[in-house]
Amino acid sequence: MKEGTQGLHHVTGITADVQANVDFYVGFLGLKLVKRTAGYADAEQLHLIYGDGLGSPGSLLTFLVWEASGRGRTGIGQVSEVALAVSPQSIADWLSKALAANVPFEGPLREFGEPVLRMKDPDGLIVKLVGVDMPTSAPLADAPTRLRGVTVLTDKAEETAAFLSRFGYVQAQRAGLTLRMASDTDVVDVREVSGYVPSVPGAGVPDHVAFRAQDADAVRTLRLSLKDHGPTEVHDRKYFLSLYVRDPAGILMEYATDGPGMTVDEAPEALGQTLFLPPHELGRADDLRAMLPQFALPGEERFPVRELPFIHRFNRPARPDGTTLVLLHGTGGNEADLMPLARRAAPHATLLGVRGRATEEGTNRWFRRFGNATFDQADIRSEAEAFVAFVEGAVAGYGLDADRLTFLGYSNGANFLAAVMQLHPDLVHRAVLLRANQVLEVPPMDDLSGTNVLILDGHDDGL
Repeated sequence: MKEGTQGLHHVTGITADVQANVDFYVGFLGLKLVKRTAGYADAEQLHLIYGDGLGSPGSLLTFLVWEASGRGRTGIGQVSEVALAVSPQSIADWLSKALAANVPFEGPLREFGEPVLRMKDPDGLIVKLVGVDMPTSAPLADAPTRLRGVTVLTDKAEETAAFLSRFGYVQAQRAGLTLRMASDTDVVDVREVSGYVPSVPGAGVPDHVAFRAQDADAVRTLRLSLKDHGPTEVHDRKYFLSLYVRDPAGILMEYATDGPGMTVDEAPEALGQTLFLPPHELGRADDLRAMLPQFALPGEERFPVRELPFIHRFNRPARPDGTTLVLLHGTGGNEADLMPLARRAAPHATLLGVRGRATEEGTNRWFRRFGNATFDQADIRSEAEAFVAFVEGAVAGYGLDADRLTFLGYSNGANFLAAVMQLHPDLVHRAVLLRANQVLEVPPMDDLSGTNVLILDGHDDGL
């Protein structure tokens, strides 16, 4: 093994449901949430990191939160399975635990002579519990100890295996179409799947796998050795310095230093308790805290989630005043877009962001259109009826005070909100319309004299 290469550092996946993700990895598996950050590449994206008691390299599973997004597709050029080490004697206990928690599983099976229980997390990612003794320096009670390995899908198995040798892996065993590459701590199973479909990013599909680098010099050395391979990127992620590169099959791999580590900005006993932001995003810290999805750890107060006609998200203040702002985004936006504006306008209001359902043009809108200025009148009416059902369901399901609701719409959301008010005049009693236009060809002549409406259309529009 080359100096400075020590096996897996972390695996990063994608989740579409942050609360279900936390419930599975902390509540069910017993891992520790060791870091919560806004994404370094996209600060409007929450990033959660799980691991052992200290967040040690080699124990880390991380997730990018793409809330209420679509499922990805596992295929060529991607990690397909993540394996975690548990004591061999505990496999039966994990099986019983999975049955009790209604977690999908297969097995126990044997893979390369090791007992394996294959599970699926809430997004469909295959998580294997492998009965093998792999101790960690900061063990947790009744939890996996560290990463046992990953499985990668490739149509260039020999080239992928050769590329993995750069990280200290050597050929160990072969079973059918799977070649096991081993470091001194863990394994990478290289599965030949020529003719299979390519991978598609999304929830339930890992984004990348990272390998351990001894220090920054090791990262620089690897980058120099890859100068003829193709593009490489080096990033300082605060907790580690890392290089990103794709192998010949397109698998995204990272080479990350062990240090400074997860305790660089939190004491060991306080890991995972504070939301951290990238240094270049501190200027909009309040806005990001309003936009990033909230969740509860096991034992913390949590709020119900209701199945309603529209995707939606709450942002709840520390000291709510009983009012609720219902937010309708503009074309191409989502349920979080207006939360910074709403939070500045109403610091103690509960925010309820809603996502439009018309996606035919590849972006979120509130109703279909036939051209830039020709709107589908039947769809407007149909979506308005669904929105009425949504509001009524939210009031009943979440215990909102219907008399203390204010609706805020921007652009396409304001257009839709204005149409809803005209078609269903008893629903909305307070509204703010930003850059609204009339989209009903034959608006009803209903009396809205009892409705308070603020209409704004500025020349210098920061939104």
